[in-house]
Parts: sequence; C-alpha cells; structure tokens
Amino acid sequence: MSLRVRAILVYLAIAFGGVWPYLFFVRLSLGWSLINPLVQLPVAFMPAIGAFVVRRWVTREGFVDAGLRLRFRRAWRHWLVAWLMPLGVTALALAGAATAGWWNGDLSPAGGPGGIFLLLMLQVVLTPAYMGEEFGWTSFLWPRLIPGRPRRSVAATGFIWAVWHYPLAYLGYAEFSDHTVSMAVWTIQFMLFEVMLCWLYAKTGSVWATSLAHAGNNMVQGVLTEQLLINGGHLDALRVIICVDLALSLVCIPLVRSKAFTAAPGKAIGLPAADQPTLG
Repeated sequence: MSLRVRAILVYLAIAFGGVWPYLFFVRLSLGWSLINPLVQLPVAFMPAIGAFVVRRWVTREGFVDAGLRLRFRRAWRHWLVAWLMPLGVTALALAGAATAGWWNGDLSPAGGPGGIFLLLMLQVVLTPAYMGEEFGWTSFLWPRLIPGRPRRSVAATGFIWAVWHYPLAYLGYAEFSDHTVSMAVWTIQFMLFEVMLCWLYAKTGSVWATSLAHAGNNMVQGVLTEQLLINGGHLDALRVIICVDLALSLVCIPLVRSKAFTAAPGKAIGLPAADQPTLG
C-alpha cells in the first residue's frame, strides 16, 4: 500500500469514525438536537483533526501546502467572490423558484434587504467555524484522492463529503419526505458545491477563502432558502434542493471547465514544486 493511499484511509477512518458514531450516540442515546451548534462543533472539526493527524504522524509532510495563509493581498478579488458567490447562487435559486411559480418574490420572511445584509456579516464572523471541514476535505483530500486528475478528484471528494453527511438525513437535522430522491439530489448539491470550493482554493491557495464560501452556503444560501421558500413559500425540502442544484449547476459548470481544473491542485494554487503534494 502506497503512502498516499494509507494517508487517505487514515484520514477517512478518523473523519467518518469520529463523526458517525458520535451523531447516532448523541441523538439516539442522549436525545440531543443536532441543530444545536455546540453539538455540531465536534463534527465540524473532525475532518481537520484527521488531516492534522495524517500530516503530522502518518506522512510527516507538515503543513506548507495546507493553505493556512490568508493570501488576501494576492487574491482579494477571489476572496470577494467567495463572500458573495453563495448569495449569487441563492438569487439564481430564487429566480428559478419564481419562474416555476413557487415563490412570489417576498423577502420579508428573511427580514428584507437588512436581514440579508446581516446574514452576509454573520457569514464573515462564522468563517472560522467552517475551517475544520475545509482543512480536511478541500485542502487535504482533494489534491490527493486522484492525483493529476483534479476534475475526477473533485467529483469523488464531493461524493465522499456528501456520504459523510448522510446520518443527518436520518437523525432529524434534514427532513426529507422521499429519502430515495432527496438523498440523490442532496448528494449532487454537495458535489457541485465542492466544485465551487475547490475552484476557490485553486484560485486563492487559502483554506480560509473556501471557509468563507462554506459559511455563506450555510448561513446565507441555507438560511435564505429556508426562510423564503420553505417557511415563506411552503415548499418541501426536495423542491428547494432542486432549485439550489440548478443554480449551482449554472455556476459550477463553467468553473469546472476553467484552467483551475486543468493542472494538479498544487500547481493550480501556485505552490513551489517542492511544496506540492506528491505522495506515492
């Protein structure tokens, strides 16, 4: 077994083994709600723990290529994209819902423009909380899963990331009326969103920029679609996910065809050759 494969297996064992049993235990044995942010905290940082353990003790490669620098001065435009892209995806999803006759354009359930601005500020404040997943899935797993094949690797990473979330659909966090169809379109949403995150990582070289976008997905796109389409428009979760998937497709198809996915991830983010992940 190569060092790269062993590193990936150890990482996945920690990411899944530290989260799935925990989720079932706290929900089924302790009765805790998974919507509670304090209950979510160990889940959010388990991928980072896995990546840290592998980098420190399995491969001993260190953290030079981990994307821990902000790189804001060099990539400030893409930082701005990371901040506003989730809002843009939300706007496209709402436009699709309005076209289908599922939404009447009323922003009041979300507090109007003022409420949206507050969510954008909250996105920035909560960015560090999403670093745990990004340090694991985007910074560590994507460059290593299928070396030299960034498009295939982003698809595989997104699929694994989706599966990692599956217990949430059965433990009261996500409510689906039809699990067969809903889980399929939910999985597609994760895979598309991972395209956005990996594109941002390739453009900025910073896991903090992808964490900002991840925060926007949850705190802007997630909250707005829930407030406006589920609470305000009385849609079920499946139709909301379909709207978001279509919006993400419009954004991510051009991204996945871009130059960011034509080179190995290490080269794409501008790392020196010596610092790029080359585990055999």
